[in-house]
Amino acid sequence: MELHLIILIYFVVMVVVVCGSGWYVERHRRSFEPEPSDDSIFRCTDCSYVYTDDPDVDRSRCPQCGRSNQVFEF
Repeated sequence: MELHLIILIYFVVMVVVVCGSGWYVERHRRSFEPEPSDDSIFRCTDCSYVYTDDPDVDRSRCPQCGRSNQVFEF
């Protein structure tokens, strides 16, 4: 075999190994992340309690103190 062919094969194998391990690491990392939620986030104006509720409600009652609050915007 010629030297340039051996170097080409080595380069292709290394590219495949690096890409494959990057794909595996990314897939493994994503398996531990929480799933995104569609729930709305609320923050009570009286007691500062942060809680979530269904995405279709505009106002929600605080489970800590009972005050009705609007959706919290970041």
